[in-house]
Amino acid sequence: MMTGDYWNHNTHYHGVVLRSVPRGCGEALDVGCGDGLLVRRLAPRAAHVTGLDRSPEMVAEAARASEGLGNVDFVEAGLLEYDLPEDFYDFVCSVAAIHHMDFVKSLTAMRGALRPGGTLVVIGLANNKGPRDRAYSAAGLPAHYLHRLRNRRRAGSPDAPVMDPDMTWGEVRDEAQRLLPGAVFRRHLLWRYSLVWRKPR
Repeated sequence: MMTGDYWNHNTHYHGVVLRSVPRGCGEALDVGCGDGLLVRRLAPRAAHVTGLDRSPEMVAEAARASEGLGNVDFVEAGLLEYDLPEDFYDFVCSVAAIHHMDFVKSLTAMRGALRPGGTLVVIGLANNKGPRDRAYSAAGLPAHYLHRLRNRRRAGSPDAPVMDPDMTWGEVRDEAQRLLPGAVFRRHLLWRYSLVWRKPR
């Protein structure tokens, strides 16, 4: 398993997540944390970070790789099975995990776990529908090869479960706007989207 610092299409957008962490962040939650790389990157920016993942192998690997960090912990549970505290976290994020879950229920659960004024960031995958989507995806190929060349010595991926997304880009955008009014949806070149939302006070 990969436990160090590595690059792939998901970690490429960790910067989007990290730039959105509010100053003075107390409690942070990473949903679908995998091997804990993002949790470790969040640790210097929050008083405490919890990594949540339903895979016992991933949680064990995350805990092992994060030994020595006193402000992180990991919970073996699925988001919708875990008793999330309401209005508790200053920051909630999820990278390449929400398509493994019910989108509406999961986004609603993460929304409810945020404190007023807290920030939610989701990096996800979606399916193409129609020529416009396919053209945009094709435009990502040069960026993919360029980044892969630049990061060839750091390329890697944890042994996390893989699943194709069901929702299209438009469906994700529309549902997110319905559930998170004012959320900023962006489609990125490396076949990912980002949702950034601040919960009203």
